[in-house]
Amino acid sequence: MDTVGVVAVVGTCGPERGRYATQLAELTNRSLISASLLAGSPNPAQEAAVLSSWTNPTAGAVVEVPDDVPTTELIGALSDFDDRTQLLGVVCVVDAAHLCDDLRRDDYLALRDADSGIAAPLEARAHLTTWQIEFASSIVLVNWQPLAPPDLAIVMALLSHLSPHARLRLQQGSVDDLEPDEPYSIEQEHPGWVCLLNGSFDPHLTDPRVSAFRYEQVRPLHPGRLAQLLDNRIDPGEFGTVVRSAGFCRLATRARIVAQWEHVGRVIALNPLALDERLDDGDELLALGQDIAFIGVDLDHARLAAALDEAALTDAEFAAGPASWAAFPDPFPVWTKAADRR
Repeated sequence: MDTVGVVAVVGTCGPERGRYATQLAELTNRSLISASLLAGSPNPAQEAAVLSSWTNPTAGAVVEVPDDVPTTELIGALSDFDDRTQLLGVVCVVDAAHLCDDLRRDDYLALRDADSGIAAPLEARAHLTTWQIEFASSIVLVNWQPLAPPDLAIVMALLSHLSPHARLRLQQGSVDDLEPDEPYSIEQEHPGWVCLLNGSFDPHLTDPRVSAFRYEQVRPLHPGRLAQLLDNRIDPGEFGTVVRSAGFCRLATRARIVAQWEHVGRVIALNPLALDERLDDGDELLALGQDIAFIGVDLDHARLAAALDEAALTDAEFAAGPASWAAFPDPFPVWTKAADRR
C-alpha cells in the first residue's frame, strides 16, 4: 500500500480552523477529514490515521483535528501507522485577537481514553492550545488586522518564543499552500521551553517586551511557599505576565521524585516523572533540583528568580533533612501513581 501524505490542521478556534482546513484541501486537491467526522470516535487520533490511509495517496489528506485531541497523540498516530501515512506538517491556525485570552483560560476538557473510549481524563484547555503551537511546523495567524502594530508584534514574538522552529505566516485573504520541503521531523518536537533548557533557544522574531529565561536551583521547593508564590504573586502579574513556564522540579515533601512543571497562564500541573531509586546505571538524571524555562511579557527576570529562590528551602530547612521536610504543608494534589513511574 502506498504511503499517504497528511497535513494536520489544529487550532483553538473551531470555525477558523475548519475554514482553513477546507480551503487548504481544495487548494491542494487533498481529501478533507473534518473534525466533526472524528469527534465521535473513541480514539480520534487513531481514527484520523485510519481514514487518511484510505484516501488517494497521489493527492494525500488534510486532517482537521478536534479540540480534545492532544497534538502529541496525533503526531504519534500519523507518524507511526504501519508506514501507511506520513505526516507532512502540523499547521496551527491562531486567532491573533484571542490568543492571549486562550492562553489564560482555566477550564478543562475531557479527553477520550484510548482503551475504553470514555471521556474521562481532564486536561486544561490552555495546555492543549499551547501544545498545538509548540509542536506546529507552521503557524498561520488569522484575524490579525484589528491589532495595533505594537500588539501584533508582541503576539508574533510570543508565538516565535513558544515555537522557535515553526514557520509563522499572516493570512492575507486566500490560503497559502504550506507544502513543506521535508516531512514532519523530530526537530519540530522542540518547543521553546525545551530549546531554552537545551541551550539552543533562538526565536526568529523578537520584541523588547517578550522575553524568556532559564531558572535553576538545586534545593527542593517548599510546597507551601511555592503555592503562595504562584497564587498571590505570579498569577496576579507582580513580575510581568508569565505566559508559559515548563521544565523539571522537586518538592521537598516528595524530594525523591522529579516532577514535570507544566504551566500556562493561570493553570499549573506538577506531574511525577521519575523516582531517583529507579534510575538504572546508564540513566541520566532529569534534574537535580529546579530547571524551568519561563516565557512571558514584561518579565522582571531578577525579581522572579529571587522570589523562586525564596520558595526553595532555607539553610536551616535544608540542614534538617527529609524527615523534617515531610511535615511541611503541601497543598498540591497527591501523586497516586508516582511509585509506578520511572
